[in-house]
Amino acid sequence: MKLYGDPISTTCRPVMLLAAESGADLKLEVVDLFTGAHMKPDYAAINPSRQVPLLDDDGFTLSESSAILKYLADKIGSPTYPKDLKKRAKVNEMMDWFNTGLYRDLGYGFIYAQVFPNQKREGDVAQAAQLKFARDKAKNWLKILDENLIGPKKKFLCGDEVTIADYFGACLLTAGDIVRCDYKPWPNVCRWLSNMQALPNWHKVHEQFYAKLVNPMKDAPFAMF
Repeated sequence: MKLYGDPISTTCRPVMLLAAESGADLKLEVVDLFTGAHMKPDYAAINPSRQVPLLDDDGFTLSESSAILKYLADKIGSPTYPKDLKKRAKVNEMMDWFNTGLYRDLGYGFIYAQVFPNQKREGDVAQAAQLKFARDKAKNWLKILDENLIGPKKKFLCGDEVTIADYFGACLLTAGDIVRCDYKPWPNVCRWLSNMQALPNWHKVHEQFYAKLVNPMKDAPFAMF
């Protein structure tokens, strides 16, 4: 199997983490986002959306990080995607929750609106209003995640065992490191992230993300979170 992607991509790293932690035979075909390789005709021919990641399993192609995680986990029989119907449904619920709520406001609304020129609003007033709106929404999602979804007792999102929902959600939250988001007001979120960062392959998977994207922006002026 091949994964078309870039280690700096927030949505590629959950799949890379699953593969690394499980020992899955997954070859990374680098699509360099900095050079715009995802916009070139050869990649657009296999993914018209021109986005990463994309999985190629012997000619069967699949896009969208969440869908790839589920497929790959099933393909290799990973316990991170439980077979039990109710346990699996809770994993699916958490992945959808991150995708449709927190990541929408934190990622696209607050982080990427500062980092990527094509995501910024025209004019200082519009940009400031966008960031305030997204920041307030993201903080509310984090409060729910901290108090209601994780709480003081659970080690991971769905209990004491790591699942693909953890791979997905934790990697999405690392995008906050680009603009120096501080998650300390949400102690259960911080505890959960610490548990994820203790995984054997966490730092290896995130190495290029910090080297190429986070560290070069360490002195950039970003709105306070």
